[in-house]
Amino acid sequence: MIKLNNDWDEFLQEETAKPYYVELRKFLVSEYRSRPIFPPMNDIFNALKYCPLENVKAVILGQDPYINPGEAHGMAFSVNTGIKIPPSLVNIFKELKDDVGVEIPTSGCLVKWAEQGVLLLNAVLTVRARSSRSHARMGWEHFTDAVIGKVNEKDKPVAFLLWGKDAQAKQPLISNPVHKTLIAAHPSPLAGGRFFGSKHFSKTNEFLEENDVKPIDWRL
Repeated sequence: MIKLNNDWDEFLQEETAKPYYVELRKFLVSEYRSRPIFPPMNDIFNALKYCPLENVKAVILGQDPYINPGEAHGMAFSVNTGIKIPPSLVNIFKELKDDVGVEIPTSGCLVKWAEQGVLLLNAVLTVRARSSRSHARMGWEHFTDAVIGKVNEKDKPVAFLLWGKDAQAKQPLISNPVHKTLIAAHPSPLAGGRFFGSKHFSKTNEFLEENDVKPIDWRL
């Protein structure tokens, strides 16, 4: 049984008992035994671990984990301190500086954002080494739909930052009018720089402040 010791535990208990997740778990057990899979098994749910449901004030939604060894650690776009900052995160930091004037960090660890209420969620939570989208359509999409559904139920306003097509496919799940949805291209260099100028960091804080919610300190 998965236990995070926060308010996601009841959700996890219910969701992981469903038939689709039972099949997903069988697939994951086989995958982790037979080949390199990221993130490490104990890190899969770090996005929920570091950001309790009660605290969520923004959701940054990406595609799937980083595919290179040592990078993915269970939170979208984040890497542990000491790991070279991946190209997508380089672009995120460039936009962050252009948007709100934050100096580009030397570490790619985004735990500080998570601890302030930023849920760093990928649409798919695991991946084979060096093979993007290799765990797509195996069940994770159902799981992350359910996570977004729980956040959508919140009465307190939440900003949803949907980066890329996989993230934007979740938009119909965000039906509660108290929330705000922000759309941008994926920050990957493959998107040709269309992510730049989205100003999602300042727009998120403007929305939170308009609703008397403490803004995010984006500095790392």
